[in-house]
Amino acid sequence: MEIGKRAVKVFRMKNRKGYAALCCDHLTEGSTQNQALDRMEKALARTDRKLKKKK
Repeated sequence: MEIGKRAVKVFRMKNRKGYAALCCDHLTEGSTQNQALDRMEKALARTDRKLKKKK
């Protein structure tokens, strides 16, 4: 899966209930694949805002 130009890996967690998404040193969890992916979008948006603010 991709968000913008970034590759996102979504996988089922073995030791917990639900799914996780991994991208650009971010790890998010959700009860479904879509929820984990939505949370990843928000995490990447926060990071982008912080990077733009520093410049």
